[in-house]
Amino acid sequence: MNPTDRYLRNIAAVVLTLLAVYLLAQVRGFLHDLWSLIYVVLIPFLVSLVITYLLQPVVQMLVHRRVPRGIAILIIYFTFVVGALIAILQAIPVVSFQVTQLTQHLPSLIAQADGWMTALTAHKRYLPDALRLGVESALSQLEHNAASYVANLFSMLSNTVSAIFVAFVIPFVAFYMLKDARVMGRAVVRLFPVKYRVEVKKILSGIDETLGSYVRGQLLVMLSVGILTYAGFLIIRMPYAFLLSLFLGMMDIIPYLGPFIGAAPAVILAFSVGPQMVLKVLLVNVIVQQLEGNLLSPAIMGKTLHLHPLAIVASVLIGGEMGGILGMVCAVPLLAVVKVTWTSISQYRAKVN
Repeated sequence: MNPTDRYLRNIAAVVLTLLAVYLLAQVRGFLHDLWSLIYVVLIPFLVSLVITYLLQPVVQMLVHRRVPRGIAILIIYFTFVVGALIAILQAIPVVSFQVTQLTQHLPSLIAQADGWMTALTAHKRYLPDALRLGVESALSQLEHNAASYVANLFSMLSNTVSAIFVAFVIPFVAFYMLKDARVMGRAVVRLFPVKYRVEVKKILSGIDETLGSYVRGQLLVMLSVGILTYAGFLIIRMPYAFLLSLFLGMMDIIPYLGPFIGAAPAVILAFSVGPQMVLKVLLVNVIVQQLEGNLLSPAIMGKTLHLHPLAIVASVLIGGEMGGILGMVCAVPLLAVVKVTWTSISQYRAKVN
């Protein structure tokens, strides 16, 4: 391909990308309504997919040891379900107790934080007006809404029909994904003309390998971040250490932006204890994030996705705008799928030409 053709192709790709973004912006309202309709259906399949990728390597290990695949799936799945139930039953009392305490004590905690901020703003001439007014407004809104938000959140998680539906559906979907993954893959390949089936199989294999490595690595990083944060909060005697570190570990699934979202509740609650606790919480988060960025992620994740950081941030922002937290979580894996597919197609076209 001569340089002129390549240049025109790049321009066309940029124009088409901008056009796609514009069209998505125009139908954002429709997509939001559609998203709310499929949300309940999407959640069980996403969680089941995560479970499948988590257990698949262990199943394959047993299969290589000449254990029949069906029996291997039953053994691993039964062990996983029992272990998950034990972990959940152990965690629920702690989380429930800390949530109840937080809900009951939240007004007094906010009052303490308000008193601390009042003492700080006694020297308001040294503070920018925007900062002072912003903090006062945030505390006022938090005091007015936070208790009901916390109570309503956990009430919805435990009582809504969708939560019950998800809890019952996920084990069955995950089991059949493990059992019939190869059958489903062959069915997808057969949808394409015979001459493309080898390449389609390569694309699906690449997607499977990329997503599997990403899911397993990300879960291990999240677990490590949660444990390290919990240990740090225990050392500095931060109230509600388990609940806050659990939330921070879960939010770490969102690249780059997740740690800031996860740390926000801890920093806000630290204001109720005093300025020293705020500094300690910030220090714990900085240390944990440095360990994650320089040790955990490189060792566990490596170069799994081969994506530029700017592309990841852009995809997370777009996903958040279109689908909220779930959109932010799904953005990077979807971008990885697009990249693997595009790379495979480009290599195939280059080979053919």
